[in-house]
Amino acid sequence: MDFTIPAEIEDLRAQIAAFVADELIPLEADRASYDDYGNIRLDLLDRCRAKARAQGLWTLQLSRDEGGRGLNRQAMAICYEAMNRSIFGPVVFNSAAPDDGNMMMLDMLGTPEQKARWLTPIADGSVRSAFAMTEPHPGGGSDPSMIRTRAERRGDVYVVTGRKWFITGAEEAAHFTLIARTSDDPRAGLTAFLFHRDQPGWRIVRRIGIMGPEEHGGHCELEFDGLEIPAENVLVGEGRGLKVTQTRLGPARLTHCMRWLGLAKRCVEVARAYAETREGFGMRLAERETVQVMLGDLAMQIEIGRLLVMKAAWELDRGGFARKEISMAKIHVANVLHKAADVAIQINGARGYSTDTPLEWIYRYARQARLVDGADEVHKMVLNRHLAEEGTDFWSWDVAEA
Repeated sequence: MDFTIPAEIEDLRAQIAAFVADELIPLEADRASYDDYGNIRLDLLDRCRAKARAQGLWTLQLSRDEGGRGLNRQAMAICYEAMNRSIFGPVVFNSAAPDDGNMMMLDMLGTPEQKARWLTPIADGSVRSAFAMTEPHPGGGSDPSMIRTRAERRGDVYVVTGRKWFITGAEEAAHFTLIARTSDDPRAGLTAFLFHRDQPGWRIVRRIGIMGPEEHGGHCELEFDGLEIPAENVLVGEGRGLKVTQTRLGPARLTHCMRWLGLAKRCVEVARAYAETREGFGMRLAERETVQVMLGDLAMQIEIGRLLVMKAAWELDRGGFARKEISMAKIHVANVLHKAADVAIQINGARGYSTDTPLEWIYRYARQARLVDGADEVHKMVLNRHLAEEGTDFWSWDVAEA
């Protein structure tokens, strides 16, 4: 791999970094900037989004045909990391989950008519979206073969019954992608559907309280009791739901990691700034070997995460699936984020545990990173499956043609 980046991507990264420093970081210190769930207040978000759009920093991940900048995955890694120096960053640039993954999914898989109806309003920021797959026991979670929500075809419509939960953003979403069972075929039994929140036959049962700050729209439990979805709103085709989930979730896991690296670096930034000035027992914290070891280890672990993310991005950009690479990145970066927040709080002491810094926000948020889009243990099982199939070739290098 060549780790040099194009000059235009560096210029874009620098522009994003300046926007974050000037427009977003100052907002974090003002408690009036937050909504009741610990995220940026919606009216303030609208103003920040207008500024980002005016500077050409809007939906960079989408193709140019859909109003984006057509960034490949490697360029996204560079830009997303810069965005998430601020806890408010990704949503301001319309690059936050779940809209980010939903837009890329629709951009790749939607028909022109579906893109116009379902993608464009998300891309221009007029609506939010959600991806409804996870179900309460005994339904499907990390194992989509367990999905029990059913969609029965009746003429030109599908009638949906079932239940979903922990659906991110559902309370604010207008456009939904729903994964439901249309047959018992183990490979072709799932289908992806598009529906609007105003359609009858479904409801939000509750917004599930969580430990950390929440995305706009929270994490909700949904019930489907006769929702009718026209056949024209099937994405890709009946029985192709597994393809949709794979297209949606693989890159989305990686973009999570891109953003988390930005948060991890912010933790180190806050810790270093405090250690440089805080004195005790005759010396600054930064002069203590224990603190130096803590920060040096974090710097190394973050850089390992960046390399894992970039290798996965490179593999996707050249047309691969990057399943191993994404799983390794997801495990490592999720744990690094949690460790970075924990170490930074420890160095800052009581200040880190307070709301005077973003560290306690990041710490609460970080714990979910080891669960969302597949728990650590699931990804380790995936890696072991590759190891069993490939043996020592698990670590092989691709060889260029002579």
